[in-house]
Amino acid sequence: MSDVIDNRADHRFELEVEGRIAAEHYKLDGDVITFEHTDVPKELGGKGVGSTLVQGALDQVRAAGLKLIPQCPFVKAWIEKHTDYLDLVAR
Repeated sequence: MSDVIDNRADHRFELEVEGRIAAEHYKLDGDVITFEHTDVPKELGGKGVGSTLVQGALDQVRAAGLKLIPQCPFVKAWIEKHTDYLDLVAR
């Protein structure tokens, strides 16, 4: 798998796998980023692509010093399983 990239123009983090793009759509407001929707092509389902995408995106959120609102149910569930990312969640 390639690296997760921040496509700021389209407001989404992207991960290219097997010629397909998985995306984490977001809205940025100041220093708070809201993850709105995770989109993984059906062909890539069950391969851990969504988890890789979310982890890569959250690592970039942390590096940028942002706080997160996990509006997307997939992201919310992922963070609950990976509690070392809980500190990113805006209170």
